[in-house]
Amino acid sequence: MPGIKTILTVASDAASASAPIRTALRVGRALGAHVEVAHVRPDPAAAVPYVGEAMAGALVEEMMDAAERDGRHRAEATRAVFDDLVAEEGVPERHAPVAGDEVSAAWVALDGGEPEEIAARGRVCDLIVAGRPLPDRELPSLITLNAALMEAGRPVLVAPPTPVPEVGGVVAIAWNGAPEAARAVQGALPFLDRADKVIVLAGEEADVPCGADALVRALAWHGVTAALRPVKGHGGDEVGRAVLTHCDHLGADLLVMGAYTHSRLRQLILGGVTRHVLDHAPLPVLLSH
Repeated sequence: MPGIKTILTVASDAASASAPIRTALRVGRALGAHVEVAHVRPDPAAAVPYVGEAMAGALVEEMMDAAERDGRHRAEATRAVFDDLVAEEGVPERHAPVAGDEVSAAWVALDGGEPEEIAARGRVCDLIVAGRPLPDRELPSLITLNAALMEAGRPVLVAPPTPVPEVGGVVAIAWNGAPEAARAVQGALPFLDRADKVIVLAGEEADVPCGADALVRALAWHGVTAALRPVKGHGGDEVGRAVLTHCDHLGADLLVMGAYTHSRLRQLILGGVTRHVLDHAPLPVLLSH
């Protein structure tokens, strides 16, 4: 059974960091994993707009100094949230493995662009945890979430704004037979192995290349007993609403699904079902592309 031993968590700022950090720490405790909480401080030069040679050197320097101060203050405030949460959750800070399966955590300070740094570091972790982007806020960043999904090659757990007490006690799988869904299930096996209940939510498409019955049989070889529930709906929003309604009725605390895209512009455009779930899910969602 594949294991999750290292979790990378995105901590963009103090206001948005609490939900993904707390979710990651609880997942780490359940799975005996190490949690890296990464904060990326942007390059001050990125705050200076490109205006050719028209901008005076003193003004450029002033803008970069202000960006440096803002970045430092944001990093300090976000680090304070991390310190408070690891103390509250009783998680020890460590930077090297120890014997056993005890949860641990570490603060990681990075410099550069957040999407690029998270995607790169995520490639050497087993799971990425990110906060759910909100329509009225700049952070958590949808661009960073897209980079984690499309460029890291790892499953991404999207934490809701209000963390759930437990992640993975009752797991719902949104299944349509697509490669993205298959990769999401593979990434979720450590959760499925310890879940009290697993439910496969199956769409009604007639041309599904690998149906839900086949998934249920395959999971049984992993020692996972899964029930099957049909999901009715046409179009992204309707299917997304139906999936979330089933999750609510089942008391699910984790939804596993593929991350689908509308077109080749996959870095910018998520598919309708994925978009609806990300916008409205009150539970953690494990995604894979």
